[in-house]
Amino acid sequence: MPSTLKHSKHEIIPCERCGNAIECKANSYTKCQCSVVQLSINEVQYISELYDGCLCAKCLFELQQDYRAEMRV
Repeated sequence: MPSTLKHSKHEIIPCERCGNAIECKANSYTKCQCSVVQLSINEVQYISELYDGCLCAKCLFELQQDYRAEMRV
């Protein structure tokens, strides 16, 4: 019987911050959902001090906004 589920060749993992499932494409970074958020080097450093694993684009954007707000103070 054929399967109706689409199988991904990429790993499905939880976002470390919110827990939502994301398709990790670390081996194809430019196609990964996280690549839509353009982070500065300082933003990357800020986020990497808080989290070790992959984050969804929504969380990356929120953390970027947190960093930018913090830098304005």
